[in-house]
Amino acid sequence: MSAHVIVVGSINADLVVRAERLPGPGETVAGGEFSRHGGGKGANQAVAAARMGARVTLVGAVGDDDLGAEALEALAAEGIDVSAVSRLAGVPTGVALIAVSADGENQIAVASGANAALDPDAVAAAVRAAGDGLVLVNHEVSEAVVLAGASAAPGVVVLNPAPARPLADELCALGPLLTPNASEAAEISGDRDPEAAARALAERTGAPVLVTIGADGVLLLDGGGAERLPAPAVEVVDTTGAGDTFNGALAAELAAGADLRAAAVVAVAAASLSTRAAGARDGMPRRDAATAAAQGTGA
Repeated sequence: MSAHVIVVGSINADLVVRAERLPGPGETVAGGEFSRHGGGKGANQAVAAARMGARVTLVGAVGDDDLGAEALEALAAEGIDVSAVSRLAGVPTGVALIAVSADGENQIAVASGANAALDPDAVAAAVRAAGDGLVLVNHEVSEAVVLAGASAAPGVVVLNPAPARPLADELCALGPLLTPNASEAAEISGDRDPEAAARALAERTGAPVLVTIGADGVLLLDGGGAERLPAPAVEVVDTTGAGDTFNGALAAELAAGADLRAAAVVAVAAASLSTRAAGARDGMPRRDAATAAAQGTGA
């Protein structure tokens, strides 16, 4: 693949506890198993795109601590260009606390750390310096950073609006391709039906919308017509990072010249495959595995 993806977003250390079930409010669930993984939506999406064969530039920030150094080392080992990642003195690297149940569902709490200190002007300059490429942005960085990255993009912008928050009119006017999950689409649009939510969002951006719906695949709204694209059936171990895998794979396929529907079919297959292993990144597939799984869906 000849493709360049510029990812603007968060870089975290994921601290994960696997337990029999997720705790309720005020409840402690004992007997879990602990592990630590690289995380953050920006970093995860960068890894997913790189494994799909794209050349990836990551724009973000970490602290000058051990977690930051480990994060950059792991990303560089994936072939990702991390030269545009800032190391901020006296600021901690972002951390996510993740609880995962036996059936693969999760709860996540994030301390943003360096991600919240990203400078919008520096981000815009880094995106422009990266050259031609598709820009992929997420909501684990500030609204100002999202707008700066999207405004500096040389072409297509994919915005993964996760976690959900209101979309500024100035951002929508740039016409980003939105990729919320069903709950995010409902929160942003005010409509709980995925198709109705997608239509409401498309009216604001004038661009296609993809709403991921878990094991049921993805709803694609493009040019007024809505289509549900199925996901291959897999044995789920951990859903952490499935959305990031979808977005990274989608960006890589689009950057390589695939049309939106074909890119979405491969991306939803990649996301499904990613749930077969624990952690956000361990299950992220290579492109040959994702395309083979996509063919098996018949979409």
